[in-house]
Amino acid sequence: MKIIEASENKEHAQKSVWKRELWSWVKTIAVVVLIVLFVRSYLFTNYIVYGQSMMPTIQDGERIIVNKIGYDINGGPERFDLVIFHADEETDYIKRIIGLPGDHIAYEDDVLYVNGEPYEEPFLDGYKEEYGKVPFTEDFTLEELTKEEVVPEGQVFVLGDNRRNSLDSRQIGFIDKETLVGKANLSYWPPDNFRVFQ
Repeated sequence: MKIIEASENKEHAQKSVWKRELWSWVKTIAVVVLIVLFVRSYLFTNYIVYGQSMMPTIQDGERIIVNKIGYDINGGPERFDLVIFHADEETDYIKRIIGLPGDHIAYEDDVLYVNGEPYEEPFLDGYKEEYGKVPFTEDFTLEELTKEEVVPEGQVFVLGDNRRNSLDSRQIGFIDKETLVGKANLSYWPPDNFRVFQ
């Protein structure tokens, strides 16, 4: 009788240890899932870039990490930031900010002018060379495209790096800052393309 009770007690103790171990794992997994959901919802998220509008900076099929909270902490977007924004309810675009509120934007002879001052765009150097004497970015002024003299408050003017093959502010107009998801920080896939965006 005592032998049976000892055996039952040992079996009961083992089940109790197993249940505690299982419950510990369930709690750990639940906490990890909550942290991942929080980070993905409020801090960072990942995107797959489709299309060629950001070449040569970002290739079709690259996976990138987007910082969703940086602008809330460090202030608003800056010129030449790579940003994701909601183009409509189903589609997000990635483009480069060229004009900020109050900026007058123009291109002449493949040179960007902001408020009358020329700006270099080193991220386009590789593509410009391929086009030779043909302008990579066709001439325009903000007035010609939008009927506005400067970028309005609360909005930005964006362009794709592949100026010859990009749907951007030249066609869709200014982008409301409220539609910005965040700033693209780095590319992580494929692994040999891993880099932090400047």
